[in-house]
Amino acid sequence: MDSDLEWQKRAVERLLLEEGQKEEKEYLPRSDSKMIKFQSLKKSKDFIKILKQKKINTKYFTIYFNKNLNNSNQCLNISFVMKKKIGNAITRNRVKRKLKNAVQRISKENKLIDLNYTYVIFGKNNVYKDKFANVLSEVNKTFKKIKQTGN
Repeated sequence: MDSDLEWQKRAVERLLLEEGQKEEKEYLPRSDSKMIKFQSLKKSKDFIKILKQKKINTKYFTIYFNKNLNNSNQCLNISFVMKKKIGNAITRNRVKRKLKNAVQRISKENKLIDLNYTYVIFGKNNVYKDKFANVLSEVNKTFKKIKQTGN
């Protein structure tokens, strides 16, 4: 008799738990903004063209930028580059991931990044050492400067 009663209590608890989870799923915020796809430069001559153009130097990175030759507004032409003298492969990849994440967040939230530009970002070792919030604010300031120079 006790085992039947315990079994019924457990069944009721499971049902309540499932109902609570269903309710939580309904109230999750939905993001309407889509992630922008990154397209990296492939050819050496494209890099050389961009590296001869305008640049902004910061504590965390150096960014080179110029207007696109072909206007494809579906994706962002951006490349993340690291020099070999900056740590080992793990360090370089972590720096690139932090910078990519910062650019992705800014493109989703603030719409500061102009898709009609091509960007090449050279990361520095300070990105690895500092917190992501500092890197994000620096990327935000830099893209605001680029938007002002473009207008």
